[in-house]
Amino acid sequence: MDKRQENGLLFIFTVSLIATLGSLYYSEIKGFTPCTLCWYQRILMYPLVLISGVALVQKNARIALTTAVFSVIGAGTSLYHYSIQKLSFFQSYAPACGNVPCTGQYVNYLGFITIPFMAFIAFLLILITSLFLLKQAKGVSAK
Repeated sequence: MDKRQENGLLFIFTVSLIATLGSLYYSEIKGFTPCTLCWYQRILMYPLVLISGVALVQKNARIALTTAVFSVIGAGTSLYHYSIQKLSFFQSYAPACGNVPCTGQYVNYLGFITIPFMAFIAFLLILITSLFLLKQAKGVSAK
């Protein structure tokens, strides 16, 4: 594994760790109760810390396909969640999410940055890096 692949794994690990710690900060320190869609996003993000951490220690860039799959599903969930928060068309059809409505916005930095938006950006960064690692692996196998 070359240095770029190792840096890619480190980046995936760092982004997933920051996203995980951020979600725990909002729920455990700020006291924000996660809605159902937030839990789905957590279910997809939290394992990425462990998966990418182990891959980094083992120097195993082949994990990129797994991280790509998790991030595609997570990004889709985050984008949908963000849509029902910000777009009136989606809000009217938003599912009931239990005790906390999925349309609620605990934070709204700069008028558009909500928790699902931040999760979407994290998943997107992980996806782009995973695709880079997959491309690197193809280039190595073609040689």
